[in-house]
Amino acid sequence: MVGDHDPQVIAHQGIQATLELLSTQRNRSIEWNWLSTSQLTTGAQEVLHYEAIWCIPASPYKSEAGALAAIQAARTNRKPFLGTCGGCQHAILEYARNVLGISSAENEEENPEAALPLISALSCSLVEADDEICFTPGSIVEKLYGTGQAHESYHCRYGLNPKLEYLLAGSELEITGRDKNGEARAFEITSQRFYILTQYQPERKGLTGRVHPIISAFIRAAEEQKDTPV
Repeated sequence: MVGDHDPQVIAHQGIQATLELLSTQRNRSIEWNWLSTSQLTTGAQEVLHYEAIWCIPASPYKSEAGALAAIQAARTNRKPFLGTCGGCQHAILEYARNVLGISSAENEEENPEAALPLISALSCSLVEADDEICFTPGSIVEKLYGTGQAHESYHCRYGLNPKLEYLLAGSELEITGRDKNGEARAFEITSQRFYILTQYQPERKGLTGRVHPIISAFIRAAEEQKDTPV
């Protein structure tokens, strides 16, 4: 878990609850560690000891550089990766900088004066909000849900800047989920074993005694990674 663990954060409580539920349901122990962004080095080789990496909510992080390094290490080493809420935002930023070569892309939350705020304040805050998401037909997320739309929960104020969404066009990082206003809310890279980003927080389902299908799939990918590493 790449992020700065805080037991008071609802999403972090949800992560704990979800993984404990999965361990019970699958009768197989799931081990995880919380890695503070401030303890990650430039190359973030620390994350490569794990079968899968989840960049978790509750940003801004103590170290944006640490989070971005961990995401890059996960992506380039083809580790199963899940980014939710703040993790989603930082994964978009990492991809823009290191794959698309947009070095000036920034996060407005970290730098309010950013010249190229790829991640910007949402037009309507989604703090403790729920909304409908519509998925791209044939996408991985649609297949995981088994339906073309879903109702999800948020706690966020920042996301992909709609005015700069065109910068991702034609890249492997596909937008595969949008809200009722057409704004991007889910992303995936199909060439990776598992690489899914959600602006919303699927981990919250664990607090209601349910396991979200995206997280179930993420853990299955981690098991496959352990059995047949790339």
